[in-house]
Amino acid sequence: MKEGIHPKYDKCTVRCACGNTFETKSVKDEIRLEICSECHPFYTGNQKTVERGGRAEKFKKKYGIK
Repeated sequence: MKEGIHPKYDKCTVRCACGNTFETKSVKDEIRLEICSECHPFYTGNQKTVERGGRAEKFKKKYGIK
């Protein structure tokens, strides 16, 4: 590898809007996030599942077919 052309890869602090912080490695000194694994609905179990019908169900509902 050539010397002097690669960016500095060092410790990085990651900060989330919820207040969670952790360290990783990156070429940046600090990374700010809106959502992390501590506050994301998929990982916390607060995700709401919406059951949506397909095309046939929409057609039957629209025209009152049973």
